[in-house]
Amino acid sequence: MPYLILFEDAPDHDHIRRAHMSEHLAFLSENARHISCAGPLFDGDVGAGGAWLVSTETADAAQALVEADPFWPTGLRKSVRILRWHHVFADGQPTQ
Repeated sequence: MPYLILFEDAPDHDHIRRAHMSEHLAFLSENARHISCAGPLFDGDVGAGGAWLVSTETADAAQALVEADPFWPTGLRKSVRILRWHHVFADGQPTQ
């Protein structure tokens, strides 16, 4: 089942992101079968968080991915929302 995961990052934590980025990117690569895309979000030029598009059986499995990310225990993530997503349009075409 597809889920959109929205991360809001704590302010003034860029040093944490930089310190753990290589482990975070390795984690994303290792979990590519579930995480189809991921990237940062910005408010203007300022980093504001991130988003992942994942496919897992349950929201709990998506939460487990979040908690396995090396960023999770660092305090970087201020909040996380896991939203079930229904894919209806891509590449200029309906998907249904």
